[in-house]
Amino acid sequence: MQTSCCFHKGCQLSYEVRGNGPPVVFIQGLGIHGRAWKPQVDALARDYRCLTFDNRGIGGSQPRGCAITIPQMAEDALALMDAQGWEAAQVVGQSMGGLVAIEMALRAGRRVRSLALICSLGRGSAVFPRDPGMIWRWLRTQAGTKPQKRRALLELLMPESALDGVDPAELADLFGHDLAEHSPVSARQLLALLQYDATARLGELAGRPTLVVSGSEDPITPPALGRALAAAIPGARFVEIAGASHAAAIQHAARVNALLAEHFALS
Repeated sequence: MQTSCCFHKGCQLSYEVRGNGPPVVFIQGLGIHGRAWKPQVDALARDYRCLTFDNRGIGGSQPRGCAITIPQMAEDALALMDAQGWEAAQVVGQSMGGLVAIEMALRAGRRVRSLALICSLGRGSAVFPRDPGMIWRWLRTQAGTKPQKRRALLELLMPESALDGVDPAELADLFGHDLAEHSPVSARQLLALLQYDATARLGELAGRPTLVVSGSEDPITPPALGRALAAAIPGARFVEIAGASHAAAIQHAARVNALLAEHFALS
């Protein structure tokens, strides 16, 4: 697998394509490199041509170029499809990437054969329930020693029962950075997330095969948000994975991969 670049709107978008078969575009969440899709690509590249990439301003996609917005990130993903000569693809989005996938489907519907939205939502400002406990948990990821910040982030991404078996170094390799550090563009991505609201238009996605997956223990995008998202998209399927948190695609990769393979086969 070789890293390639596509210049678009002032940014060299860094991407990788692996596998053979119908095309699939994978879109990551806030502050995470495209390589975090490795557990999915390793399993699905046998039957699908998988495109992963660093969102604008993250990892190899530099310089940032124009403003960071959800519509701009959707345009970037469509530009990468153009670079591959793909007229249409299955689109998978994780967290913020789910909003980007939704925007792609709303602006270029026929190019999105199906949607798979993992630990995501339809209105960005609903992220992070604003109770004091959740605010405190988020602040702990920003202050303290590096081990303390790593632990705080892991507590947001994984259920407590799974933390003892998690190696922060392995996650750092997937995410593209030390869990104690945050990309400078993450704040701009968060603002883009908070400003985006697709709820009034989700009904326009009727007829597009859509899978919505939530983790039962996810404190960032709780299952109630996933259920609401699926309910607003006519015909969408909702699946809640017991014992999973926000990093469900990593923690429960086999289950997520099976759901994606089934979803693609039916789309």
